[in-house]
This record gives sequence, C-alpha cells and structure tokens, in this order.
Amino acid sequence: MKGNFSAVLVLLAAVLWGTTGTAQSFAPEGTHPVVFGTIRLAIGGVFLLVYVRLKGKWTIRNWPFKTVFLAAVCMAFYQPFFFSAVSITGIAIGTVIAIGSAPVIAGLLEWTFYRRTPQRSWWAATVLAIGGCVLLFANPDSIQVDPLGIGLALGAGASFAGYTIVSKQLLLSHSPDTVVAFVFTLSALLLLPLLLVYDLSWITQLNGLASSIYIGIFATAIAYLLFAAGLRNIQASTAVTLSLAEPLTAALLGVFLVGESLSMLSWLGVGLLFSAILVLSLKTTSSASPANTY
Repeated sequence: MKGNFSAVLVLLAAVLWGTTGTAQSFAPEGTHPVVFGTIRLAIGGVFLLVYVRLKGKWTIRNWPFKTVFLAAVCMAFYQPFFFSAVSITGIAIGTVIAIGSAPVIAGLLEWTFYRRTPQRSWWAATVLAIGGCVLLFANPDSIQVDPLGIGLALGAGASFAGYTIVSKQLLLSHSPDTVVAFVFTLSALLLLPLLLVYDLSWITQLNGLASSIYIGIFATAIAYLLFAAGLRNIQASTAVTLSLAEPLTAALLGVFLVGESLSMLSWLGVGLLFSAILVLSLKTTSSASPANTY
C-alpha cells in the first residue's frame, strides 16, 4: 500500500513537470532556454530553502557532502543538456530521447553499482513507455536528426537518472524536503555564472516573472518534493519510468489547452504510456522500502 501511494506521488510530480513546456510558451519571446532552466532552479532552490528554514529542519550536520554535491551536479547538468537538446532537435525528439532514455540508464546504473536487477514489471513498463513516447511524437516532418542534439538529450537522460539514484541514498537518512532543498540550492549556485552571460531583462516583464515563478515553485520545488517523497519507498528505476508521465502530460496539454492535434499513431502512444504507468502502479509494493533498498 505504501508503495502504491509513493507511485502516485511520483506520478503527480511528473504531471507538474509536464506543464513546463506550456509555462515556457508564456515567457517573453527571445527568452533563452538555458537561462529559463537556470532561473527555474534558482527560484525553486530559494523557495525550498525558505521552506525548510521555516520548518526548523535546516542543518549542515551529518550530511554526506560528496553525495549531496554529486546529486547537485547531476541536476545542474540536466538543465543546460535538456533545454539545449530541445532547442537543437525540437521539443518532440529532444524530450523523447532525454526522458525516454532515463529509465534504461537508471536500470543499468542500479544493476552496475548496486547489483539490483530491475523487476519484470519495470522491463515491461519501460518497453511500453519508450514505445509510447516514440509513437506519441511520431511526425516525420518535425524530426531533426542532429548528432549534437541527440548527444545532449542522452546527457540529460543520464543526468536525471544519476540524480534519482544518488538522491535515493540521501533519502535513507534525511527527509525529502531537506534533501531537495540542499541539492537544488547547490545546483542553483553551480549554474549561477550562466546568468552573467545571457540577457535577463525578460524576467522584468509580467509574463516573464509569472512563468518563472510558476516553473520555479510548482513545476520544480513542489514537483521534486513529491518526487523525493515517493522515491523513498520505490526503486529508483521504477520512479524514473513513472516520470514518463511528463511527456504524456505535455502532449495532452498541447491538445486540450493549446489547441494542437495528435495523429492516430500519437494517440496509440498515449495508450501505451497509460498502460506502462498502470503496470508499474499495480506492481509497485512496499518491498522497496528504505530498509532494504540499497
């Protein structure tokens, strides 16, 4: 039962992540995607820092700082990798490769470093989900095959997978809110030099400020709090596969909010993604509790 509730928390996080593309579309024209990703972490990190301070949980004692730093580096790399890949290859292919590769990489990392073989339900759900992602954005006219863009997207997938697995270790001894606050604050500091390179005047406009606050607080801080809370009781590879609800949410928002249309193949992809999520949601149990996970 605990595992099923954790799966729901991860799904809610993925749904919030899926709104980032829509939120970015409301930002002023000319907003650089790398800067938008950096602002996302900066606002999210500050919000989380204030949150844990108000709860009286902020302490620098008993933290494995090497592990915290590694998690922060993974999250910091994810931002420029992902947003640069999307700008080069297009939203569809960049998202599919980045998010679609993450479950495979997470499963391989778990097997390599922890000798933990993913469950059969993970293999089935991952195949369904990746197939669903491919069909969801099946539009040959919009595909841009660029080696650099594909490499950056794979880097984003590896960064997200690495962040998930490293964060899992931190969650064994610290609460989800303090873990996310520490990691995101450090990630924002690592990316801070980027704000000195690009134009930031767009954030003074109403739509720039509103979209930045939304993506920083709701699609980043709150979403990752939910993700970390869910991650405590399920395998990292399972959590990453469940996060494939992100492109599903983005596609559905495009149809029902922005007015885009999906082909029959894309709707089939939606069905496969729903099936993958259902497989993991039904199979997730409390067997992957913190006491026996790593």
